[in-house]
Amino acid sequence: MIGHMPMIRSQDAAPILIVEDDPNIASLVARYLEVEGFSVVTVHDGLAGLAAAKHSRPRLIVLDLMLPELDGWEVCRELRRQSDVPVLMLSAREDETDRIVGLSLGADDYVVKPFSPRELVERVKAILRRSEPDKARAHFGEPSTSLQSGPLRLEPDKFKVSLDGKPVALTPSEFKLLQCMMSAPGRVFSRADLLDQLYDDGQAVVDRVVDVHIGKLRKKLEPDPTAPRFVQTVHGIGYRFAEEGE
Repeated sequence: MIGHMPMIRSQDAAPILIVEDDPNIASLVARYLEVEGFSVVTVHDGLAGLAAAKHSRPRLIVLDLMLPELDGWEVCRELRRQSDVPVLMLSAREDETDRIVGLSLGADDYVVKPFSPRELVERVKAILRRSEPDKARAHFGEPSTSLQSGPLRLEPDKFKVSLDGKPVALTPSEFKLLQCMMSAPGRVFSRADLLDQLYDDGQAVVDRVVDVHIGKLRKKLEPDPTAPRFVQTVHGIGYRFAEEGE
């Protein structure tokens, strides 16, 4: 394992973990992240990635798909069994199906090689804004309001969702979608509206990404995902969060 030890300007010392078998790409990404004040840990195979995730408890993982020992698909699947740490996938495969599969496994974003290191850093920042809303809010002095609908409660400052008093582990993207819809019960959000909530950097993402996240969200929240109580489909338009009493 190669540990990069920059001068850390961030107040949060938890690192960004890079799991990438190409040392040139890993070094390039690490340098750009370090310039932005992030602490970085780099490993070069899937098994080492899982071990480093457990040991260093990173804020976010940049995960390549084509890895020795254990590929990125399996690493992401195992991570999601253990943690809701944000994951940004890297891949040379730009097929839409691969993107959908990656997101369905629980990744928060998917970047195709070759990529701009600056764009990747902005993607990292965007994910962290979604996964650490209390820290982002502190910069702008925005108040936080907990949201409640029957047994479902969302607390933005704590990045916490509970159902019947029991915690529900959501990825940053799932959390952001739920927060958006719970903030306006009854309002119908198109897929484009929800994509704007997830990706604020103008990147082009297929509408099916929203359906993937909604499907996973329902599996975690709904007693019967085929007859959703909270997140409802408005056919031909998008989704809405049920109003109180529905």
